[in-house]
Amino acid sequence: MPAESFHRPIRSYVLRQGRMTEGQQRAFQELWPRYGLSLDQGLLDFASLFGREAPVTLEIGFGNGEALAQLAARHPEQDFLGVEVHSPGVGHLMLTLAAQESRNVRILQSDAMELLRHHLPEAALQRVLLYFPDPWHKRRHHKRRIVRQEFTELIHRALKPGGVIHMATDWKAYAEQMMALFSRHGGFRNQAGEGNYAPRPGTRPMTKFEQRGERLGHGVWDLLFERLG
Repeated sequence: MPAESFHRPIRSYVLRQGRMTEGQQRAFQELWPRYGLSLDQGLLDFASLFGREAPVTLEIGFGNGEALAQLAARHPEQDFLGVEVHSPGVGHLMLTLAAQESRNVRILQSDAMELLRHHLPEAALQRVLLYFPDPWHKRRHHKRRIVRQEFTELIHRALKPGGVIHMATDWKAYAEQMMALFSRHGGFRNQAGEGNYAPRPGTRPMTKFEQRGERLGHGVWDLLFERLG
């Protein structure tokens, strides 16, 4: 009998669970019921989840949640969904949200590609944020980058007409890949003009990660692509 062949999905992350602080562990016990979601819920219904109709922003890979928490506090009239696989970052974000009494954020601790493929209604999002994704800089690892052709198709499906994906990276080769893929998709308009990177928008919070990179002289490339109608 021929051996069965298994095709493992290519992940854009490696799950290295760092040690959580006592506060982060407590956040999972006490705050997850308030902020956490499960993909077992099937197709997400944002009006039901947030109890209102409002523009929804998705941040993919929010890290410690610094930018997402700032945006949620700045825009209480909007709703936010964050997806992240690493537990310490999820715990940190929940503590921050509770401290600032934010009610307009929900969190998924899961694979963003799984969310995009199976759990988002069409044209459900006003914005998608992808800030500083892992560049997987070694050539043999480029296949792990989250921004690839399938990603552009899934983002086009998830965004409302006129909705925007905002990407930022400090890895120039990855910025070039992002530019090429979204430019040739055909369903997006580069808000900075064809082939151009955008100036850093004031809507993107400056994180400690970026401030450190700036001190070290690292460049940052912002890309904003709007879904055509």
